[in-house]
Amino acid sequence: MSNEQGATALAGEDVMGPTGRPLTEFPEPPVLNSHGPARIIAMVNQKGGVGKTTSTINLGAALAEAGRKVLLVDFDPQGALSAGFGTNPHELDITVYNVLMDRKVDIRDAIIETGVENIDILPANIDLSAAEVQLVNEVAREQVLASALRKVEDDYDVVLIDCQPSLGLLTVNALTAAHGVIIPLICEFFALRAVALLVETIDKVQDRLNPGLQVDGVLATMYDARTLHGREVLARLVEAFGDKVFETVIKRTIKFADASVAAEPITSYAANHPGADAYRRLAKELIARGGSP
Repeated sequence: MSNEQGATALAGEDVMGPTGRPLTEFPEPPVLNSHGPARIIAMVNQKGGVGKTTSTINLGAALAEAGRKVLLVDFDPQGALSAGFGTNPHELDITVYNVLMDRKVDIRDAIIETGVENIDILPANIDLSAAEVQLVNEVAREQVLASALRKVEDDYDVVLIDCQPSLGLLTVNALTAAHGVIIPLICEFFALRAVALLVETIDKVQDRLNPGLQVDGVLATMYDARTLHGREVLARLVEAFGDKVFETVIKRTIKFADASVAAEPITSYAANHPGADAYRRLAKELIARGGSP
């Protein structure tokens, strides 16, 4: 379903959102009668601290609330996504590293259930940092993650891959496995400067490894409408990416950090908070754009 088909302008057509476009009222996601095959989305930005993990957790939780079965793939050796659901990644015997490096390890043995309905995790820990070096000698080294995910894609509706802040071989694996890319981007000037290299990497993967890959959207995070700087960066973002910028903008709030400490998505930790509503709106927008079943 396209954005135009699946959404209508809010009553009073001139209600403008932070991106300078009229706010759209996205429809409630349709009920799914069955699950799979999954749409795989890589959450990518080589700059750290832009809200990748926060967005992966909370978008995943909002999609799960909407009845989607979601697999979250922790693809960062720091294991922040795994820790975000109360798992101690350093105590795990089987992680995504074992799935990548040992063909005898079944991906289903590494996946763990979370306390959140409809969400499972493929966890990571510091072992994953060795994979980048070890994969160099593998045949079809860019496609190892894609091969592993194929075994479970019929079990889920959406797979979100939380990538490490790098454009190395692990991130190329994620882009090769993915159908779509979401680029979380903090509303600060220096974050904008790094995006050109990321877009170039996505173009190369499209050209050489994954012709079907597309950018689902650019997500503005940590936005503060009170600052001229934040407003200017958001305007520049829309100028550069146009309709690829999600209408939904994630505003800066301490509640996201509080939810992380509690090892819960904000949708359950502070269900009525504007931050939770923002991720629910993002899930609706992604589905309306055709970026998720």
